[in-house]
Amino acid sequence: MTSFFSYIKTFTHLSETGAAALGSALERLDLEKGHTLLRPGSVCHYLWFIEKGLTRTFYIKDGKDVTDWISTENSIAVSIISFLTRKPDRRGIQLLEDSTIWAISYTNLERLYQEYPDIDRLGRLFLSHGIIQLQQRFDDLHFATAHDRYQQLIATNPSLVNRVPLGMIASWLGITQETLSRIRSQS
Repeated sequence: MTSFFSYIKTFTHLSETGAAALGSALERLDLEKGHTLLRPGSVCHYLWFIEKGLTRTFYIKDGKDVTDWISTENSIAVSIISFLTRKPDRRGIQLLEDSTIWAISYTNLERLYQEYPDIDRLGRLFLSHGIIQLQQRFDDLHFATAHDRYQQLIATNPSLVNRVPLGMIASWLGITQETLSRIRSQS
């Protein structure tokens, strides 16, 4: 749980009572590689903090498995659309490694927002951070070359190429596996 609260400190400071209430609402989960946190077509009832391990957010389009997002240690995994709207999402979330994660339910988080202004602020900051990440991903997919997207991945998360199957990395980067192989051979 220490890593979760260290992550939070990068956004804001919580009062002692707010931190204690948030800590008591978190559930630690130690799960195996391949475990599905969220099935496609389901409502996302939890927000997960990844202490150890990796998740991927994916969907199926025209029978093809597409990796939409990869969440690494010290980050959040969630279907934000489903979590906020309380409606099913086409995306699923799956563990790519044995993982230790901290889960908080939508119901508990909403209760904490009502009771603790500092946690409500944290929620707004999380949402702002998520919007910025999504906009950056959108911009990367539309304006950066495939080579530039791969170089950005290597600069920010070099270990992923050894931890995630290359087909999933290619999908996440919005390129074919063949294109990824060519880029890697030229680097």
